This record gives sequence, C-alpha cells and structure tokens, in this order.
Amino acid sequence: MEKWLLLTVFAQVLLTSGVMILMGRRRFQAAKNKEIKMAAFRTMDLSGANEQVIATSRNFDNQFQMPLLYIAAVLFILQFGLADLGFVLLGATFVVLRYWHSLIHIGSNVLRSRFRVFLLGCLVLWIIWLRLLLLALI
Repeated sequence: MEKWLLLTVFAQVLLTSGVMILMGRRRFQAAKNKEIKMAAFRTMDLSGANEQVIATSRNFDNQFQMPLLYIAAVLFILQFGLADLGFVLLGATFVVLRYWHSLIHIGSNVLRSRFRVFLLGCLVLWIIWLRLLLLALI
C-alpha cells in the first residue's frame, strides 16, 4: 500500500509542476504582449496582468498550502506503518479534487464551483488527519 500512497503524492507533484509550466507560459506571453512590464517580475507585482495570469499564479501558490498538509500526513502514515487501502483511497480522492480545483481555477474560474470543490478537498484532508490521529493513538 505504501507505493500506492506514494503515487498519490507523485500525482500531486505532477499537478504542481504542470501548473508551474502553465504559469510560466502565461507570464511570458503576457510580457511578450506588453501586458506586463518586465519590471513587475522584480517584485512579482502582477496587478496589471490579465485574469488568466493572476489566476494561474494564485493556483500555483495554492499548491503549497493544503497539499503540503497532505504530504505531511503521508509522511506520518508511512512512518507509523499505517498505509492501507483507506488512506490510499482518501489520498487519491484528495488529489483528484486538487486537479479538479485547479482545472476550474485556471479555466472557467467559476467561484461557486471552485469553492465547493475546495471545501470538499478540505473535508477529505481533515478525514485523513482525523483517521491518522485515531490510528496512531491506538
């Protein structure tokens, strides 16, 4: 089960890398089109950038928030030898929800849908941590 759990972490790393590449492409395109001045990159003041550039940059930042709590949970799960099908399924669900959230955020950016998917991902993450706590205490 440990390998399957690590695959979910790899999938999260893949998502983060993909968003980073898209962010770079969108930023370079905006700079090339003179939508952003090159000086803006010194302080990362993207306030003049288009919505796609800003949303993709924010989504990349998001990949270092809740997903880091997931990765920390996986490290504890592995350390305590608790990897099982339940954690693999919960982890896969969390990562799928992160992909879905990113697709909404860097795509249509419908706030209601994005927020619901985000909350569902948070709920799954809280379940992972609660289950880890309960199993680690037994």
